[in-house]
Amino acid sequence: MSTETADANVNESLSNVASNFIHDIIDADIEAGFARKIHTRFPPEPNGYLHIGSAKAIFINASTAQKYGGLFNLRYDDTNPEKEDTEYVNSIYEDLLWLGAIPTGGVFYGSDYFDKCYEYAIKLIKDGKAYVCDLTAEEIREYRGTLTQPGKDSPYRNRSVEENLALFERMKNGEFEDGTRTLRAKIDMSSPNINMRDPIIYRVCHQHHHRQGDKWCIYPLYDYAHPIQDALEGITHSLCSLEFENHRPLYDWVIENIGFEAPPKQREFARLNVTYTVMSKRYLRHLVETGAVDGWDDPRMPTICGLRRRGYTPSSIFTFVRNAGIAKVYSLVDIEMLEHCIRDELNTTAQRRIAVTDPVKVTITNYPEGKCEYFEVSNNPNDPEAGTREIPFTREVYIERSDFMENPVSKFFRLKPGGEVRLMGAYIVKCTGIEKDAEGNIINILCEADLETRNQMPADGRKVKGTIHWVSTEHAIEADIMMYDRLFTIPDLSSIGENETYNDYLNPDSLKKLTGCKLEPSLKDAKPGDKFQFVRMGYFCMDTKNENTFNSIVGLRDSYNK
Repeated sequence: MSTETADANVNESLSNVASNFIHDIIDADIEAGFARKIHTRFPPEPNGYLHIGSAKAIFINASTAQKYGGLFNLRYDDTNPEKEDTEYVNSIYEDLLWLGAIPTGGVFYGSDYFDKCYEYAIKLIKDGKAYVCDLTAEEIREYRGTLTQPGKDSPYRNRSVEENLALFERMKNGEFEDGTRTLRAKIDMSSPNINMRDPIIYRVCHQHHHRQGDKWCIYPLYDYAHPIQDALEGITHSLCSLEFENHRPLYDWVIENIGFEAPPKQREFARLNVTYTVMSKRYLRHLVETGAVDGWDDPRMPTICGLRRRGYTPSSIFTFVRNAGIAKVYSLVDIEMLEHCIRDELNTTAQRRIAVTDPVKVTITNYPEGKCEYFEVSNNPNDPEAGTREIPFTREVYIERSDFMENPVSKFFRLKPGGEVRLMGAYIVKCTGIEKDAEGNIINILCEADLETRNQMPADGRKVKGTIHWVSTEHAIEADIMMYDRLFTIPDLSSIGENETYNDYLNPDSLKKLTGCKLEPSLKDAKPGDKFQFVRMGYFCMDTKNENTFNSIVGLRDSYNK
């Protein structure tokens, strides 16, 4: 598919968005005069690669900005230097551009606001709304209380402003070890919302930052830094996943107590959960680091780069996200919907090619040796403008081993002793014999061709039910085909037992490598990323990392219940 077509499809996916509860909120805000120009953002933490769940957040924020003629920012949430890396920074930007979600409002880094975050922390201390706490992490958890019991005040909660300012300055200067002191917002230890029970807003962390170097020995927590970043960038609607709903009061508290004049609004949507899939970046990293998969871009991974290498398109991913719906209710979306989206797209865009994955030779005994003729076949029957191509035909061809059965079962309409089939686009042939090796394996199927049936029915009117694909032995090229299946064996990974792990449900058959496959010669010109339908097999993509290798995208059969 051309870049122009891909871009058009992506723009259509971003534009063709049904109204949803988020748009209803924005419509009401516009009518009330809250905002004139809508401004959204996507704030990924650069501690791993983006996945299909990230695509939903990207889609919602980018499409919302586009619908209202507003702006869309990419802002890296790089406030936690321990697991962040420039590798992830670069991959996130690459994925965003590939998806077609251009950050029209700009690209920003949370770490670039560290000075402002520190400045506002000083303000909170001076206003008596933040204090330095010496409790350990374990003690803070103990003091926090439970869902049914209120917390209790830290013994350091009533330190003077002067003492807090001095201690916070020393924290910044690196005088304290990690974990020994924190800066906490002074809110309400009896709040029914645990997130409001004097949350930590700064911690000591002597860690090199990928962007700020060793400038800082303290780092702001996300719940504190995020609303500040949104306000400074002029974000009107901070659209995030439902897990942050209980954090919204803290978001609003930070905005209100710092005193921003044009406060952004946080609103939440349900995360995208897909069957047979895990969205945890921590576990995905585990799969990579343990060698269970071939890197973050392994075609079995739910990462954007994995889907790209598998052969999925930006438009198919966004179509899937759109069709899955935007709501506030948890749901588990069938992965067959995603497969349906790419299959439906490739059915109209992918050119057809022939590949024999488990070849066995067929010799057409009445066809002249040394002769070669060409048969014209369609590149895509669903797209007349795709044109045709010619494939060579010779005395010896390869067919799929499974297309021949020496002792056929009932209603087997492919090649069998004494039976006839059509070689797709060419002649009808009849099996007259077989040759085996010393182990009894069939190595050659002998056939006679009805040479009057070149692309037409037999003159005597007999009916031949079976049609099989083939490639010339003389002209075939050889390649490997990677057959990918689901990475896990059960659909809902959230249902695993307390003493179980994701590893217990890894699918040992998620990858099968087929070597020595025989492909029609036109595929020698295929480029990395090119997509095809291998007739009677499914859709495949030339791998971007390994030469002469094709990755399975999705099969031909669509079992998705629309």
